[in-house]
Amino acid sequence: MNTESLLGSTKRTNNFKIDDKVSSGSAHPSNYKYTGYDRGHLAPASDMKISRTTMSESFLMSNISPQNPSFNRGGWKKLETLVRSWAQNYEIHVVTAGVLSSKLPKLGSSNVSIPKLFYKIIYAPSEKKMIGFLLPNIKIKTGLNNFVKSVDEIEEITGIDFFYDLPDEDENLLESNVVLSDWNFTNFSISSSVKNNYSSSISKSISKSISVQCKGVSKSTGARCKNKIKSENQYCYLHKNQSLDYKVPKKSNDVGRCKATTKAGTQCKRSASSRSKYCWQHKLFSPKQ
Repeated sequence: MNTESLLGSTKRTNNFKIDDKVSSGSAHPSNYKYTGYDRGHLAPASDMKISRTTMSESFLMSNISPQNPSFNRGGWKKLETLVRSWAQNYEIHVVTAGVLSSKLPKLGSSNVSIPKLFYKIIYAPSEKKMIGFLLPNIKIKTGLNNFVKSVDEIEEITGIDFFYDLPDEDENLLESNVVLSDWNFTNFSISSSVKNNYSSSISKSISKSISVQCKGVSKSTGARCKNKIKSENQYCYLHKNQSLDYKVPKKSNDVGRCKATTKAGTQCKRSASSRSKYCWQHKLFSPKQ
């Protein structure tokens, strides 16, 4: 997503339609009728004005999820506007979806899951920065900065390994840190009153999120860790045991990083399950311990 992709003039179509390419069966627009939920876009229609094809495809039901009307037309819309403002300055990659599980309530005859949480992850390669958002599917009454998460935190909740094809060193650094001052939350098209509220809350949040380099040393290379941590700390979660003040918890479930290797050939980034060397996913396929 970049400036060029936002220059289109194609008008919104509202032609919601099933997606024949969904092998498990697509939801139908009528599944939402009389439910009280909006047919909420994951990839916004306003980002797809470059052509009639992209606009039309944004209304495929595979790009639609049940959203509370006050969420879809409020906080979610403001987040979409904010992300577009960033794309006017540099190219970004956006990953977005609802957090799914088998226990979620269903909607319509197609049993469409109703997410309680939605996320967006934004990666700006040229700026070497990432930021994530995790919002509840309800009316958003506070500034968007209150819903900022690191990519690592969203991975933990979703069970998905995002950007796994990046070099490990870059992936670990980018996904574990968020520096709010690197992102402009104020220069986007919303009302001046809302913008002023965001400006105030962001400035307070930035003062609490100043990041410094971890003082830890990598055992494998002997080089100083490149992870960023908050100023009140000196070591990241990987090297916290190198602190002179570190004390091993008497009852700790922290068993370190999962020992499994992903399909991409890199070490899994999730935390291992209690009394195990593997995370919840790889534990199923690990040798008996």
